[in-house]
Formats: sequence, structure tokens, C-alpha cells
Amino acid sequence: MAEHDFPKLQKDAFKVGSLLGPKDDKEYWLAKSPQERMEALELMRQIIYGYDPSALRLQRVFETAQRA
Repeated sequence: MAEHDFPKLQKDAFKVGSLLGPKDDKEYWLAKSPQERMEALELMRQIIYGYDPSALRLQRVFETAQRA
């Protein structure tokens, strides 16, 4: 999913629910295909940590040790 493919935020959608009520998240995600679940996971990762196309690779760390 590219950075410009983020879904638009629906600002008029609002739902109030109880945190103590029954959870239907498990059934929702089990009804999705593995590909859809991975796409949702990647979208959440990009929302939380940001998307930086220059950081697509793992960063390498160079460390020197002094001789005793």
C-alpha cells in the first residue's frame, strides 16, 4: 500500500459503545482473508509509526570498540 492510498477519514461516523460489552472483533477479523488482515496490519503500522519511503530498508548500525 503506497503512502497516498490511505483511506479517507469519515469525520461524520461516530459510535458509542461499552468497553464491558461483548466483543465482535475476533469474528470480524476471522471473516477476512489473510491478505486483507496483513493489509490492515500494514495500514495500522504506517499510521502509528509514519511512512517514510527513504527508510524502507533496515538501518545498519556501525559501532567501534576501543582496545583495552
